[in-house]
Amino acid sequence: MKQGVFVTGTDTGIGKTTVCAALLHRYRPARIGYWKPVQTGAPEDDDTRDVSILGECAKPEIHPTGIRLPRPLSPHLSARLCGETIRLESILEEAERADPARSWIVEGAGGLLVPLNDADLIVDLIGRLGLPALIVARSQLGTINHTLLTIEALRHRRIAIAGAVMVGESNLENRRAIEDYGGVSVIGEMPRFPSLTAAVLRQWAQSELDRASHLAAVLGD
Repeated sequence: MKQGVFVTGTDTGIGKTTVCAALLHRYRPARIGYWKPVQTGAPEDDDTRDVSILGECAKPEIHPTGIRLPRPLSPHLSARLCGETIRLESILEEAERADPARSWIVEGAGGLLVPLNDADLIVDLIGRLGLPALIVARSQLGTINHTLLTIEALRHRRIAIAGAVMVGESNLENRRAIEDYGGVSVIGEMPRFPSLTAAVLRQWAQSELDRASHLAAVLGD
């Protein structure tokens, strides 16, 4: 997994999965793909399935193998309750099995400081994969603090930031604050769609997402 972007969030349930599907629409027909390394709450929660549907993915565009845990909890706790331990090296070994000819959209679990085990966090996985991070943030009150903290945590670890996508009702002042104080580009403002379908998401992504092609270098265009 030499090229791509790691999609992280300022919180859980923030819209990362939908943004991943939108990125597939935006950067297709480049050779791109999607991978969810760690999924909790499986099989009821299945972000890979959701991206496959919303992103209208062909089979080669999905790397389906990863850690799948049944309880919808933080990965470290969900694994512990199953009598298992998530090994960072195992995730990295799985990453090496992904098609090297593709650029991969990798989706995290929750935010940066979510534990994978007693020693490693999601941000450690991002660093080891060597991919730039795309931050998904809410648009409403509180997002400035949450997003700037996420930016600071990434920069502290010298992880490149590809940009941010804001989800929810458009808020120009919050967008300006994130760009000005955080020094990152907001490459999209994704609404909460009243009816979310692949067709609706495709139309939005192709017309509104990353108009300046900030991600072209890592996803192709």
